[in-house]
This record gives sequence, C-alpha cells and structure tokens, in this order.
Amino acid sequence: QVQLVESGGGLVQAGGSLRLSCTASGRTFSDYIMGWFRQAPGKEREFVAGINRRGAVTRYADSVKGRFTISRDNAKSTVSLQMSSLKPEDTAVYYCAAALLAQTVAVATMRPWDSWGQGTQVTVSS
Repeated sequence: QVQLVESGGGLVQAGGSLRLSCTASGRTFSDYIMGWFRQAPGKEREFVAGINRRGAVTRYADSVKGRFTISRDNAKSTVSLQMSSLKPEDTAVYYCAAALLAQTVAVATMRPWDSWGQGTQVTVSS
C-alpha cells in the first residue's frame, strides 16, 4: 500500500486560488493512477480529478473543468491540484487517492480506490 499525506488547504475568498499537494510513500508512486476527491458537509464524496501513471492523461469532474488542474511529479512522488476561480461550492474536505490496478483514469473512477489520505479542508468564502 502507498501512504498519502495532503497539504495546502485553507481559507480563500471566492475567485481566489489554492494549490493542494499530496506526497506518497511506501510503494513505487508511478505504479498508481492518482486522484483527488472531495466531500462537502452532508454530501457524498465525489471525484474531482484524476491523472494517469505517466501524467499524460487527466480527467475532471464537470464542475471543476477549466478551473482546476491536476499534475504529478513521479520523481518527487507528489500529485498536486491547482484550483483557480474558486467558488463557495468548492468548500469541502479534499482527499488524495491512489488506484493500483485500474488501467485508465476512466476505469479508476468506476472502482474502489486503494489508498486515501487523511484529507485537507478547503473553505471558500463569498
């Protein structure tokens, strides 16, 4: 299993930007498809963005397309989520996740993910 630790959450005004990072340890990072999820109060956890093992293919939820960018650095075992034009509805706990067996990001979104971070709070004020 890979261990994941998120950082970079905080409070930001609507329209602002924030960058989340996730550092992995324990297994070869490039073996995993990586993703970001979020869970707002009273709502189910939802997929936000995913990136394939080489960093060449990304996938986004419709609600964040054009505003969020996922990237990874396999040499540093990190995956990041750059969030721009933030809205109050982006307020949530954001989780980093890793998928080992899925062949593509699209498939990974339809299966349970193998490892999760502890989450980091993002609050967007209006």
